[in-house]
Amino acid sequence: MKKFSVSAALIGVVLCAPHGAGAAYPVYQNAVLPTQTASNGRVVYYQNGTNVVPNQNQYIVANANVAASPTRVTGALPKVGSNATVAGRQYYQPADFDRLADSGLYIGMSVGYSASVIGSISADYADKEKAFFVPGAFKAADFDKDTVLPLQISVGAAINNDVRIDFSYLRYSGMAYPDHVETSTGDGGYATAMVDGGAITANATMLNVYYNIDSYTGYLAGGSLRPYIGVGAGISLNTIADYVVTDNNYYYELTDEQLPLVPDGTLSGVSDIIAYHNGGTSEQLAFMLEGGVTTEMSGGLKIDFFVRYTNLGKVKTSGSIVMSQTEWLKDSSSPTMEVQAQYDSVYHYTNWYESGRLSMVDVGARLRLQF
Repeated sequence: MKKFSVSAALIGVVLCAPHGAGAAYPVYQNAVLPTQTASNGRVVYYQNGTNVVPNQNQYIVANANVAASPTRVTGALPKVGSNATVAGRQYYQPADFDRLADSGLYIGMSVGYSASVIGSISADYADKEKAFFVPGAFKAADFDKDTVLPLQISVGAAINNDVRIDFSYLRYSGMAYPDHVETSTGDGGYATAMVDGGAITANATMLNVYYNIDSYTGYLAGGSLRPYIGVGAGISLNTIADYVVTDNNYYYELTDEQLPLVPDGTLSGVSDIIAYHNGGTSEQLAFMLEGGVTTEMSGGLKIDFFVRYTNLGKVKTSGSIVMSQTEWLKDSSSPTMEVQAQYDSVYHYTNWYESGRLSMVDVGARLRLQF
């Protein structure tokens, strides 16, 4: 008997639970809900607020205890991935539709094109003003570039649907000193000299943080593009190769009026100046700012299309220059009153730097594989 009563109680709980739970769900006003079957076989309906004439198989229990009507929420739902709420509930779009959501670890590789190389190079000889007056030096000149294709490799992870962090290696090459510079003539004018060599490379390692801004802008292009912004900071090793400045101009040491008044053998002028500048590597603080949009490919691949500004700090030589020049001497027996010396003078300068800040504006694409 005891076993029968326990079993009956369990059966009653199982059968009654759906009916008890049904009252917890909101229903529309005046809904007619079947709840049980009477002993005569007719279906019992509960209705709130109005009388309905039952047919031969129905009867109505008016003003039954029906759950209150729900609050109707109107207006657009929050954008995908946002933290906004409607009626106290946070909105999440199913993963099948929110394909651009970031999650988990990823590796990435990007290629780009440096649309702009910003910066110039200038002489710095023992911190002297107008150091470019020294033979073999030149006044400030913009960096020259051929085709700069920056390469970046990244390893990172999505912290949540809005923020991801990665560690990246970024390399720039294809830059150099300008191939023509202006050197001082010593009398207030300038002459053109040629530069050979001086290739510049930069290798930067950075920690980057990216933030998806679709919570504010929404997805773009019909939901296929997700906008983001990013910032990064790190260290850049900037290297410049050795280069040679060749100045084939003649520079007067004595004027035509002074030349007849000095003894033979006096230095009257110099020409064919060749300066061998030793390159160098400097460790610099670097940072970047980036903005772009993300889209999706199949197989868990995403593509970031971006515009990036990167500041790489200074490019700086090692401070050592070896300079040679052809010298001309006073000679009264010559029709021109001077002759070329039988030797070339060679000088070694130290603490003579050329340096300048280097920054880039890149456009490119990054392929990311999510795990």
